[in-house]
Amino acid sequence: MDVNALLKKMTLRQKIGQLTQYNAALFTDSEAAVTGPAKKLGLSPEDLKTVGSVLNFSGPAEMKRIQDEHLAADPCGIPMVFMMDVIHGYRTVYPIPLAMACSFDPELVRECARMAAREASASGVQVDFAPMVDYVKDARWGRIMESSGEEPLLAGIMGAAQVSGYRGEGIDRPDSMAACVKHFAAYGLAEAGRDYNQSDCSERELREHCLPAYKACLDARAKLVMPSFQSMNGVPSTVNPLLHRVLREEWGYDGVVISDYNAIGELKKHGVAEDEKQAAQLAFGHECDVEMCSAAYFHSLEELLAEGKVTEEQIDRAVLRVLRLKEELGLFEDPYHGADEERAQSLYLCGEHRALARRAAEEAAVLLKNDGLLPFDEGIKKIAVIGPFADEHGINGSWSCRGRDEDTVTVRQGLSRLLGEDRVIYAPGCEAAGGCEGLDKAEAAAKAAEAAVLCLGEPQGYSGEGNCRTDIRLPGMQSELARRVIAANPNTAVLIFSGRPLAIPEIDEIAPAIMQLWFPGTEGGNAAADLLFGRANPSGRLAMSFPRSVGQCPVYYDHTSTGRPHFTDRAEHRGYASDYIDCAVLPLYSFGHGLSYSEFIYEEMTLSSHELKSGGAIEVNVRIRNNGRAGSEVVQLYMRDIAASCTRPVQKLIAFEKVHFEAGGERTVTFRVTEEMLGFWNFDMQFVTEKGDFELMIGYADHFVLRDRFRYV
Repeated sequence: MDVNALLKKMTLRQKIGQLTQYNAALFTDSEAAVTGPAKKLGLSPEDLKTVGSVLNFSGPAEMKRIQDEHLAADPCGIPMVFMMDVIHGYRTVYPIPLAMACSFDPELVRECARMAAREASASGVQVDFAPMVDYVKDARWGRIMESSGEEPLLAGIMGAAQVSGYRGEGIDRPDSMAACVKHFAAYGLAEAGRDYNQSDCSERELREHCLPAYKACLDARAKLVMPSFQSMNGVPSTVNPLLHRVLREEWGYDGVVISDYNAIGELKKHGVAEDEKQAAQLAFGHECDVEMCSAAYFHSLEELLAEGKVTEEQIDRAVLRVLRLKEELGLFEDPYHGADEERAQSLYLCGEHRALARRAAEEAAVLLKNDGLLPFDEGIKKIAVIGPFADEHGINGSWSCRGRDEDTVTVRQGLSRLLGEDRVIYAPGCEAAGGCEGLDKAEAAAKAAEAAVLCLGEPQGYSGEGNCRTDIRLPGMQSELARRVIAANPNTAVLIFSGRPLAIPEIDEIAPAIMQLWFPGTEGGNAAADLLFGRANPSGRLAMSFPRSVGQCPVYYDHTSTGRPHFTDRAEHRGYASDYIDCAVLPLYSFGHGLSYSEFIYEEMTLSSHELKSGGAIEVNVRIRNNGRAGSEVVQLYMRDIAASCTRPVQKLIAFEKVHFEAGGERTVTFRVTEEMLGFWNFDMQFVTEKGDFELMIGYADHFVLRDRFRYV
């Protein structure tokens, strides 16, 4: 298709139509749409014929019907593009993105994204509103579950892996999708951890922490970018100069920018636009190409063009970006993009996909504490499974697309399948966020068993977009349930289900074993059973620090030093130091923490040189021995710049590798350190690597087992 020739044939109104996106509801019942949602938006039947894209449709049959009706009505015969939020699976759900980041396994993330793309593309999805790679450090923020946590390097690697998985061998293939990276930029720094709230950060913060992950996804060939809802440094992201200065000019990005849901319409509420017309002028002037679910472009672009406030060249440039996307997707040849109901049904919850979701749930789980209790012996005669999440199907987590809770395996079901139903005693004990009328029965169940599994957490609706919390402790009476159950049976392992790090110091104090399951998805219960009984060996490491108290938030590992630092993990107040009167400074569990059933012994770290010259590299060799069963270890390399022109982090992850060890095996893991890995943005916004001493550390944040120094000369 010659999209330039097609553009020349289009009227101005048809061009504007390509720059709009609406819910499928506007196209499923034409009469209701015209008298209902479309009328409310001020859209005519003629406008609807030219709309360029759709979101939130029910499946392949509806998608095909909408596409057929559109192609019959659109004067230019330009197919719509169909988009959806496929965040962690389509129908087969794997763990939430925050959990997947804890796997530290980009290949696993890519495989899961491929699975999602197969199911979603067969269902009619051509563009995915993912990955979300916003930098986050406040556990109160609800949307943290959709992120990769507090480390930009990890977020960029995992985001790029998702982009690669979605696109497969090419976005024109019927089993692939184009990726839309979001939310540009600094959405995860919303003040007070409150969604849609403003973020205010320096350009250094933006360049050091926020921007790298978006750039990594664009380098991996994400095809769209979505600005965030909130205002950043006083200007809403949809109309922020950052879009043009960094995205277009500095990075040379010439793909589609699409607003978030009604974000252009909300510019009046932000107080930066007097009316809808000014909102359209601002958004389009900052090169936001496509307007999602508001109608400022339809209502105003013609008038703005007549007044000379936008140019025909600007409109043509934006429309060409949309047409090129459709051409790359192959929609002019196959407007369905391979959508097929029979193929979709054969993929949903198939054995291969369930097996991958189960493996992902196993690798994403993080063993936070283990005083030798786990793994349990399969010869156990009776095990009690207790708590509000013991038989809870609602463990898919927010943004689980077309996943259904009823298809999800519970912990009780997983243990029953592994051990036999007659060996499993069940007692809910209490509701997740309500009363605790079953305490006595839970206590009796714990006493009647050789061991207990206590399933605690926050309801899945407590995290996700708009679901922020000021109190990130276990809700309801769960802590009281834990005290009574563990007192009744000291052989109690605690499983935590949540969409964010929770503050659980009271559980850490009394429980002999704690495992963070996050929201593990369709196969969560089977994965839990495998992990509890050693059929799977925990290998997840925290992508997000766990605070001791909400009062520490935001707490994150790569903070800078101060003139009066407090680095020890003491709760005592020292005075005139950067600490608290009533709480230790360090998190309860630091970034990178995670235990295993293996025993990994870090024996030695050697450097190929103790001087690094410009253009050169240093090899860092780490010798590790596994003194236990077969398992995987995430080897993490951190750096500290001893003295620089700007304050630098006290610790910074610069490389990692997940390595499998056989029982009793030894490995030497090699990292290559270059000058770019040491660099930073200075006060004048130049990316520099300054001469001086650097320290390298092996271990995890705040807890290092090997150290050495070199000098950059």
